[in-house]
Amino acid sequence: MKTAREIWYLLQKELVLEWRQRYALSGILLYVLSTIFIVYSGFQQKLAAPLWNVVFWIIMLFASVNAVVKSFVQESGYRQLYYYTLVNPLALLMAKVLYNTLLLLFIGLLTLIVFGMVAGNPVEQVGMFAGIIGLGSLGFGIIFTFISAIAARTRHSATLMAILSFPLVIPVLMELIKLSLTAMGFTESTGIEKDVMILLGIDLMLMGLAMVLFPFLWRD
Repeated sequence: MKTAREIWYLLQKELVLEWRQRYALSGILLYVLSTIFIVYSGFQQKLAAPLWNVVFWIIMLFASVNAVVKSFVQESGYRQLYYYTLVNPLALLMAKVLYNTLLLLFIGLLTLIVFGMVAGNPVEQVGMFAGIIGLGSLGFGIIFTFISAIAARTRHSATLMAILSFPLVIPVLMELIKLSLTAMGFTESTGIEKDVMILLGIDLMLMGLAMVLFPFLWRD
């Protein structure tokens, strides 16, 4: 009960900070919209479903990096010490993962709407695709939040994030692309339950790994 209360308070803190520093969110939205505009200007036609799918998840991937990289990197040593004396490390991790997941879900749905308007929308099952975006947001949120916590302990945080996140994000990205093609009606949906379980299993495994390792990293 205490941990849940700490998570709620920390989540509120993240929302307040984001509202006060709106330039960060504005920069992410500018990146998404400008990338979509560049894609539209380059092709000037509706994209085929496989190409649309790949471009969408490339936009989501880099938007996720830009949105989540600041999770721990922007926290000063004094603020982290302050958190250390007040809250459970797992509560801090869960709050940041939850906030980043919600932020990425918002970005993903916005990208879906805008990208669909300018480059066509080949998605046949919108509800299913929105659920896939939710699973992708959870996976990206877990990966980049934990990698951000590790990178914040080093001087070369950007380089370390790229090296550590690449092998972790590839399995998630491949499953997302595969599931998205099914939502577009481009592939058969016979094994969709298996693919969803695989993606959910990857997310849960990454979350469990982060929950086990983060307290040791926090005490360092």
